[in-house]
Amino acid sequence: QVQLVESGGASVQAGGSLRLSCVASGYTVGSYCMGWFRQVPGKEREGVAAIYAGDDTTYYADSVKGRFTISQDKVANTLYLEMHNLKPDDSAMYYCAAARRFLPTTWIFNNGGHGMDFWGKGTLVTVST
Repeated sequence: QVQLVESGGASVQAGGSLRLSCVASGYTVGSYCMGWFRQVPGKEREGVAAIYAGDDTTYYADSVKGRFTISQDKVANTLYLEMHNLKPDDSAMYYCAAARRFLPTTWIFNNGGHGMDFWGKGTLVTVST
């Protein structure tokens, strides 16, 4: 049984930083692709960052490029999202997700993670002015 457990969400002021973690069990971090997504009430879920197996290629939503970094620790079987220069628009529930196959990046960033097989329950990030 696959479980993804996120942590690290908090309330911070604009300009601050956070690191989100996603500990996986039953799934090998570094397999196929994993990603971070976020959602606010009343809006569709959006892809934030993704990392693909092999050469660990990473992709980011335009809104977070240069501020967020996705990475993985295969020994700890954990996915991370480093977030810097946070803005109020970054406030959302952040979810970790994993796939059992390679997915097109359009599925991740244009379709809210369509095709991802496993999801965590989320960790809340609130950024205040």
